[in-house]
Amino acid sequence: MAHLNTSPTPLDKGALAGRIRAGETTIGSFAGLGSTMAIEVLAAAGLDWVLVDLEHGGGDEASIGDAAAAVGGYGAATLVRVETPDRIRIGRALDAGAAGVMLPRVNSAAEVAEIIPHLHYPPLGDRGVATYNRSLRWGMDKAGLGTSNDEVLTIVQIETEGALAEIADIAALAAVDVLFVGPLDLSYALGVPLDFEAPVFREALETVIAAAGNYGKSAGILSANAAIARTRAEQGFTFLPVGSDSTLLADTAASVVASLRD
Repeated sequence: MAHLNTSPTPLDKGALAGRIRAGETTIGSFAGLGSTMAIEVLAAAGLDWVLVDLEHGGGDEASIGDAAAAVGGYGAATLVRVETPDRIRIGRALDAGAAGVMLPRVNSAAEVAEIIPHLHYPPLGDRGVATYNRSLRWGMDKAGLGTSNDEVLTIVQIETEGALAEIADIAALAAVDVLFVGPLDLSYALGVPLDFEAPVFREALETVIAAAGNYGKSAGILSANAAIARTRAEQGFTFLPVGSDSTLLADTAASVVASLRD
């Protein structure tokens, strides 16, 4: 009888970084329910990545590792939006198996430059070095210490007037991979709450896309549904999350109810 190899194949976290840096379009979704099973369902559907949202979601840092294990089993990557871009918060997310980190509420290129070292081991940064964690297969993949600096993804949110004003300087930072528009926050910051067709909002999107193109970065934006995401892709966005675990569930349930009731 042939021997069946049941040992797990570790996810190549650098694969997602390579695709994004090559200009490929990737699709994902946010996860805010704090449910590992919901996150696994998203990965099983074929998404490239799932982003665990610790800024607004119901999960916590303890949920990141379970999410990474579940998502990795389907060949997808786990990203994390940290609560705050502090060194310890970023380090814990990466140690737990995240392939990259989304940085919320930044206001300037100088602020981003101060945060970036937290994603990298010395001599490039100040990330704490430990091997007994999921990111290094519990000490069985120490080679990851030498590759992590190149593989980690840095996703900077453009959701404040300050970040928008310094978008070119942020894009010029070598370690930045994705310029990500938080449409709700940005619309409020620009004084046009929820009006995504307002000229000032549309101009802001064009500014982000242009900066991404000029500096070889990916432009990203959250879309409520696939139709909107398709439009955003036509505009030049390549990092495309669609909804979240909760909104996708709610939309589907509401559609079922609407179709079956007069």
